[in-house]
Amino acid sequence: MQARLLLEDGTLFTGKAFGSEGSSVGEVVFNTGITGYQEVLSDPSYCGQIVTMTYPLIGNYGIARDDFESIRPYIHGFVVREHEIVPSNWRAEYSLDSLLKEYGIIGISGIDTRMLTRRIRHHGVMKGILTTSNVRVEELLEQMKATPLMIDQVSRVSTKSVYSSPGSKERVVLVDFGSKSGILRDLTKRGCDVVIVPQDATADQIRRLAPDGILLSNGPGDPKDVPHAANMIAELLGEFPIFGICLGHQLFALASGADTEKLKFGHRGGNHPVKDLQTGRCYITSQNHGYTVKEESIAGTQLEVTHINNNDRTIEGLRHKQHPAFSVQYHPEAAPGPFDSSYLFDDFLSMIREHKQNSSAQPRQAQIAAAYQAGGGTPASASKGELHYAEK
Repeated sequence: MQARLLLEDGTLFTGKAFGSEGSSVGEVVFNTGITGYQEVLSDPSYCGQIVTMTYPLIGNYGIARDDFESIRPYIHGFVVREHEIVPSNWRAEYSLDSLLKEYGIIGISGIDTRMLTRRIRHHGVMKGILTTSNVRVEELLEQMKATPLMIDQVSRVSTKSVYSSPGSKERVVLVDFGSKSGILRDLTKRGCDVVIVPQDATADQIRRLAPDGILLSNGPGDPKDVPHAANMIAELLGEFPIFGICLGHQLFALASGADTEKLKFGHRGGNHPVKDLQTGRCYITSQNHGYTVKEESIAGTQLEVTHINNNDRTIEGLRHKQHPAFSVQYHPEAAPGPFDSSYLFDDFLSMIREHKQNSSAQPRQAQIAAAYQAGGGTPASASKGELHYAEK
């Protein structure tokens, strides 16, 4: 079956369809990873986007249960040069085509992905429509123009209920803006008691979970589309140690008074060089984002830049000068990608322990007694909030 990809500038690509049938509109982006197409497909940060893989052969090792980064894929289309129908790998449980069919995702193969990538790099990311229909190009253009790009991706991919991954060490509240499973894996293998909360959790609701630290996850879209999250972070800043990843990094910057802007074509792939300004060491990182923190907006805030991108000098890491909080634009949990930066999870836990040692908080008994006295000798009635807990 024939499939077509039409860009908003009128560029048309015609190839062979695989996966599902129909039409889908999204922002057309490219990923430079050589492997890891399953992790790319299941990364919630791609919600609403049509993803082009620059590596020419995709599908050759199939789909494996253990390689998912979320419960399901959220992308709006998949573009490859060559689609391998029959995978050749002992771990494969089914094919790429089967996965796309299961979740209603359209795929197109047999087009010049190098030309498409160069066009995006030159003109920037743009809206596109991917279709298996035979309607005229003029009708496709009208359909694409009439379909706005999504701005509610975070609410679509975030958990709706609170759930936990029990551990015996530090309690970390993971705010799910579209979190990859790799983040939870890295926390749990370090023994953390992780509580995952929805993207719209309030500061008070998080306080009631009594965290030792807060991790702000990755997620899709423009950070300015979730202003409630930046407000929540600003309220908790200084009260708990905070670690932000990707979208969490951008929200941490907004909460600290900095600003963000959209990149021309973003950073997506497993081979992006990042320099640590303190040590001078260069790390190869996994990245997936279309927005960045504006360098000039850092002046006048309490933020300092800790990492920069060696390709375009954009900001890749921030640290708060007064409070125990830091963030990175890239993915220390990789998946897919190199594990150069997994040490950041250890840095986060060290920050939590140091904060607890230096904290002048009253003992629990004193806090309970003070609350009892403030209530006139009667137990205070505490609001339970509106968090929905997942049932076992």
